[in-house]
Amino acid sequence: MFLRLLVAALGATATLTVPAQAATLTLPRPGGPHPIGTAELYLVDPSRTDPYTGSKRELMISLWYPAKPGGGDLAPYLPPAADADYIKDNGLSPQQVRLPLTHARLGAPVRGTRLPVLLYSPGNGADRGDNTAVVEELASRGYLVVTVDHTHDSSHVEFPGGRVEPHTMPAGTPPEAQVELRSSDMRFVLDQIAVLNGGGDPGAGGQAGGHRLPPGLRGAFDLGRVGMFGASMGGATVAATMLKDPRVKAGLSLDGPAFGPVVRAGLGRPYMLMSARADRAVVPELATFWRNLRGWKLNVKIEGAAHASFGDAEVLYPQAVGLLGWTPEQLRQQIGTLPPERGLAVQRAYPVAFFDRHLRGRDSRLLHGPSPRFPEVTRVP
Repeated sequence: MFLRLLVAALGATATLTVPAQAATLTLPRPGGPHPIGTAELYLVDPSRTDPYTGSKRELMISLWYPAKPGGGDLAPYLPPAADADYIKDNGLSPQQVRLPLTHARLGAPVRGTRLPVLLYSPGNGADRGDNTAVVEELASRGYLVVTVDHTHDSSHVEFPGGRVEPHTMPAGTPPEAQVELRSSDMRFVLDQIAVLNGGGDPGAGGQAGGHRLPPGLRGAFDLGRVGMFGASMGGATVAATMLKDPRVKAGLSLDGPAFGPVVRAGLGRPYMLMSARADRAVVPELATFWRNLRGWKLNVKIEGAAHASFGDAEVLYPQAVGLLGWTPEQLRQQIGTLPPERGLAVQRAYPVAFFDRHLRGRDSRLLHGPSPRFPEVTRVP
C-alpha cells in the first residue's frame, strides 16, 4: 500500500507530524454513468497447498460492478482490522491519518446481466485495493471487476473474523515461482466466478464466513468476455495467466515485466503495455516476450510518469506530503513529474479504451495514434 512505500522511501529522514485533526485522504469520483457497488468474498482452494504456510490456499477477492440503488454504506479502502494494522505498521496513528472511503456501496444490487469481466492482480507486496481509482472507473462504465489478493505476497489481507495476514513471501523468491502461484490464484478465481454466475455461493463458510452476496449476481458475468490487468508484478501475472488460460481474451500490463514460459511462448491474443520503468530497450525478457506476441499489441509510454504512478499513489501521495514532511523533490522521485490529475486521466482512459475495443467491439482513436487529449502519451514502436 502507498503509505508503507512512502515511509520506506523516506527512511530516517521522515519527519512525521500530528495534525490538529486526522488528515482524511480521498479518492477522485469515477467518471462513468453508473453508480457502483462492491462485495468481498473469502475463498479456499482445497486442491492447493499454500507454499508459505502449508495449509490450504486462502484468498480474498472483491467484486466491483455497476449497481442499482440500494446497498449499505460506502465501502472503506481497507477492512477495519487491516486498516488499523496498516496504520500502526507505518508508525502512524488514527489521530494522524484516515484512509479514504471508496465510492461503492457495500452489497448494492448488481445492474445488468452478461457484463464483461475484468480480473485485477496487484503488484509485489501490494493489495487488491491499490488501484481502486481505476477499478471504480471501469465498474462505473459497465464492467464487473474482480480484484484479487495474493495472500502472503499481498500485504494486510483481512479474512473473516478480523484475522490479518501480512506479506511473508521470503526475500529472494524467484519471480517465475511468484507468478506461477499468482497465475494459479487467478485461474482458481475464474472457476469460482463461474460458480457465482450459475447462482452458487463458493464463499468459504457461507454467510457465516463473513460475507453476503449482493442481489443480481446470477447471470451477471459474461464469461465469454474476460479481460485481465495488473500493475508491476501483476502485469507479469497477466501474461502468465493468459498463457495457461484461454478464457482471458485480452491483457493489459501497467508497467509490468514478463517471467516464465510465456516469455518465449508468446501470446496470440490482444496485449497492451503501459510503460514508465518497464522499458523493452533495457529489460531483455520483456523485449523477447514482445517479439513473441502474435496478436494485436500496443506499447505506450507516459512521459513524466514513475513506477508508482500506476495506481492510487498518483493521487494519494500528494495528499500525504504535509503529514510526512516530504519535499517536492521527494514527491517527484516517487510519482514523477506528471501532474497527478493528468496521470490519473491517462491511467483511466487507456484501460477503458483497450477493453472497450477487445471485449465490447468499440474502437477508440486513443489506440490508433497520438491524441491531442493526451500529449504525454507516446507509442513505443
